[in-house]
Amino acid sequence: MSVDEKTLAVYNENASNYAAKIDQNGEAGSHLMRFITALPAGGRVLDLGCGPGGSALLMMQAGLDVDAIDASPEMVSLAQLKGVTARVATFDDVNATNDYDGVWANFSLLHAPREKLADHFTAIARSLRVGGHLHVGMKTGSGSERDRLERLYTFVEEAELAYFLQNAGFDALTTMMGSDIGLAGTNDPWIIILARKP
Repeated sequence: MSVDEKTLAVYNENASNYAAKIDQNGEAGSHLMRFITALPAGGRVLDLGCGPGGSALLMMQAGLDVDAIDASPEMVSLAQLKGVTARVATFDDVNATNDYDGVWANFSLLHAPREKLADHFTAIARSLRVGGHLHVGMKTGSGSERDRLERLYTFVEEAELAYFLQNAGFDALTTMMGSDIGLAGTNDPWIIILARKP
């Protein structure tokens, strides 16, 4: 199972605080707009780790058909309060074939164990239709560790993430790097890749 119980507990216990921080800072901004623009009108999207549902709601408002999932029941409840059709599910539950035009994995897979990442990207690729797009955000670095809130992170280097995507059959379209202050209060570097299934 790809869910760390301590990490899940943190999100369940801090769901409202997390949602307030996300709503205050904006959930994805230009990255989300770039993703939406890449998809066909009315396209079907998997929001993988939807959190409190802000991005899912914006995608719905843009006319997309959104399947929003999260391992945290509290996060799913907050998303549902926004009008998002969200359900409790984990990375391991991604088992569709040619079902989606896009997968939005915005800083969710960084909580998956490193040894499962290749399998998860393969499952995502399988779930996408030909020409489908994947947005993936991860924190950069090496190894795995818990933050001060006890959330477990798997860090990736740029070349490592590119390798996972290439092996799963993706073509990387754009790569962006930066850093932000998250819920734990630390300024962490990140990488965001928009990729396409050819």
